[in-house]
Amino acid sequence: MGKKKDFLRKIVEEDLRSGKYSQVVTRFPPEPNGYPHIGHAKSISLNFGVARDYGGRCNLRMDDTNPETEEARYVEAIEDAVRWLGFDWGERTLYTSDYFQRLYDYAVELIKMGKAYVDSLSEEEIREYRGTVTEPGRRSIYAERSVEENLDLFERMRKGEFAEGEHVLRARIDMAAANMKMRDPLLYRIRHAPHFRTGNAWHIYPMYDFAHCLSDYIEGVTHSFCTLEFENNREIYDWILDTLGVPPPRPHQYEFARLNINYTVLSKRKLIELVKEGYVSGWDDPRMPTIAGYRRRGYTPESILTFCEQIGVAKANSVVDVAQLEACIRDDLNPKVPRVMCVLDPLKVTILNYEGSEEIDASYYPHDVPREGTRKLPFSSEIYIEREDFSEHPPKGYYRLTPDQPVRLKHAYIIRCQEVVKDEEGRVVEIKAIYYPDSRSGSDTSGIKVKSAIQWVDARRARKVEVRLYDRLFGVENPQGPEDLNPDSLRIVKEALIEPAAIEEKPDERFQFERLGYFYTDPVDYRDEAPVFNRIVTLKDSWAKKRQKASPKPAKSEAKPSKSAPKEPRSVEMSPEEQARFERYGKESGLREELASTLARDERLSRFFEAALETYEGATTIANLVANEVARELKREEELTFAPAQIAALARLIDEETISGKIAKEVFEAMSQSGEDPEKIVEERGLRQISDPAEILPVIEKVLEQNPDNLRKYREGNERLFGFFVGQVLKATGGRANPRIVNELVNRELKKS
Repeated sequence: MGKKKDFLRKIVEEDLRSGKYSQVVTRFPPEPNGYPHIGHAKSISLNFGVARDYGGRCNLRMDDTNPETEEARYVEAIEDAVRWLGFDWGERTLYTSDYFQRLYDYAVELIKMGKAYVDSLSEEEIREYRGTVTEPGRRSIYAERSVEENLDLFERMRKGEFAEGEHVLRARIDMAAANMKMRDPLLYRIRHAPHFRTGNAWHIYPMYDFAHCLSDYIEGVTHSFCTLEFENNREIYDWILDTLGVPPPRPHQYEFARLNINYTVLSKRKLIELVKEGYVSGWDDPRMPTIAGYRRRGYTPESILTFCEQIGVAKANSVVDVAQLEACIRDDLNPKVPRVMCVLDPLKVTILNYEGSEEIDASYYPHDVPREGTRKLPFSSEIYIEREDFSEHPPKGYYRLTPDQPVRLKHAYIIRCQEVVKDEEGRVVEIKAIYYPDSRSGSDTSGIKVKSAIQWVDARRARKVEVRLYDRLFGVENPQGPEDLNPDSLRIVKEALIEPAAIEEKPDERFQFERLGYFYTDPVDYRDEAPVFNRIVTLKDSWAKKRQKASPKPAKSEAKPSKSAPKEPRSVEMSPEEQARFERYGKESGLREELASTLARDERLSRFFEAALETYEGATTIANLVANEVARELKREEELTFAPAQIAALARLIDEETISGKIAKEVFEAMSQSGEDPEKIVEERGLRQISDPAEILPVIEKVLEQNPDNLRKYREGNERLFGFFVGQVLKATGGRANPRIVNELVNRELKKS
């Protein structure tokens, strides 16, 4: 593989090289509660691509643990999307429901270990007892139930003896954990809805965090790739597998940035709203960002996979310009599809000095496309041109047909206007023209100079077609819902005219309509007697022109970046100011490309970052805090409670190892609520990181003493328990122990005989 490897592939390669795994197994685990969208395409491309690249396998597993929203038709849509993108998942589709009994048995095992209990608090009480980011939670009084009582209640929950919400099964972990997801998370809840595969056999269903890691383990998954919103869930993932002591090999979760695209919503909840409320015609509406929508619009699987490859796999969230996806389909279709002529708004032209009819040989492909194929263009004295290709009072720079300016008919002759015919309202209804017999394309000896060629169709032989002009569904860069819909996202032309070869010979399903864009024969509504074409994409990015008009023209000196500057990411075109910041952050501050791009594109973040740098030079740590924590806070609040200097102080505490990165999140949350200086918060709450080995060693010795079985398993060869011991030490110190030193000391102690 010659292409640059992303960080996940580097992890996979190292795991194979070290012998950690003998075969790579990944999985694509969608919930069948809607059609997959372009974000899922990125995950499909990653999971199946990694398995393909390293000779492994990728499982297609439906995460079917919510019977109220899941349907078999969504399973079919997911399978169809994966298959259309060119991937194979083996003999059969897998389901989490395949493992319901085994998951139940694992839950029973946790109960017997005293690591899970049936809780009878209400949903509101559970939320209240959970605490806040600055206050520890309280454990439910029901956690004191005996193992026998918990087993009895859990079995009765399974049988359907209780109402929904009456009981839940929770893990017993730590109600004071800094990671709030570890505060006795829910493992099972009661649902009485019938499941589309198991019917009414079950009345309890596992939560994602419980089912996901164990399903991965059962299937032999090695690398479980999740998007960044599941980063904090990784601790639960590991806790469940560690606590159950499952034998190796066991899976590991790794997070990557999800796909965010401007002018697009990828929230399944919002997509469902668009479908249910009738804002679109269905999940496969060609304006929808679903794979089915792109497919019906005319996108190719190659173009979508190229897009996924171009945007890559990153560790930090960013927004990709939808224009990049549109560029991928243009690049894919340009060398492939035949060119034909179509007229959307016909204006009749009568050629006064032409008699009879003829057929003109014309290539389907331009000279720079290495493909062959020709068709016959019928030509007679009556043709139609595009109405906008004639102007009675042309503006400056207009090179098409006017009363005084001739124009070439593509592949045919030069014509000149002789008379303009109008109706009673003054609207032009016909052009009477003459043609020059010696001006035919390929053998022109007329000597007449024209500056453009226009499309046309023969009046007698042209076919009437319906053309659907699709555009972006949303009209703003960061849409929130239906209120941001683009009113011009679909314009239907009922009586467009197209040259007959496109219908009668049908050399392809996709075409370039000269000067109009790329089009696709609608796979649902197309009929030979009533053809329908969908516009896939325009020939050029018309939205870029709109943005350019809205922003000042850059000075020439700013237009071209320095050759020594970091390469700009391909995702979104930068303004000159953003480009300058991006180059400066890479060159002067040493920020990696993704981080520099995130800050450079947001003026508020860039100002905050630069102000923080004035008080402390730790650029990378400051940049990470600003791009993640500060950015998230700015989305919630217009005014911040803290200043750039306080973020700089927090960065210094991290760099000097006064606090860990995990504790830094707690400090930041406190800063965002109170506005206090980070140093004060650290001192008052006793959060200073423990780095003295003399303080950490007794904790390690106690952890080893309390876990003799796991210690024995580790020394017998189960080295994956190393993370368990490190986690227990960090937990015992409330996350205050220096992780680097803990790793070193635990490694040393475990190797003692």
